[in-house]
Amino acid sequence: MILGIDHIGLATGRPDRAGAQLAALGLARTDRGEAEAYGVDCEFWSLPGDRGGTAVEPVSPARPDSAVSGRLAAVGPGFYHIALTVDDLDGETARLRREGFLALDAEPCQGARPGMRVAFLYLPEPAELMVELVHYTLEPSR
Repeated sequence: MILGIDHIGLATGRPDRAGAQLAALGLARTDRGEAEAYGVDCEFWSLPGDRGGTAVEPVSPARPDSAVSGRLAAVGPGFYHIALTVDDLDGETARLRREGFLALDAEPCQGARPGMRVAFLYLPEPAELMVELVHYTLEPSR
């Protein structure tokens, strides 16, 4: 079952600038990490005091062949994905595949936070939407 929105991913080649803009909006960086399987650095920004709230995640290349490098070269920075917290990563991945989503990962991968497992899916039409399913084995820091 989908439990809620974990974060909104933003592709950027300039995480320092994205962070400054998020700070200007009143958000504070609550966490950061690297998703090695995807070759990306991630930061998580939330409103102070909103412990259960949705984060904004600037995603930037950690290496030239990162998962976000092609997107940045082709489209540029901006909205990248929506991440949904789920209680059953394999079950929700299978359900969404039956609904027409394309699985981008052969197997779930370690996410950027401790205890975070993720799987990416893509819905080509009508919204061209990339979805990250997130399951935590540890409580996320927020």
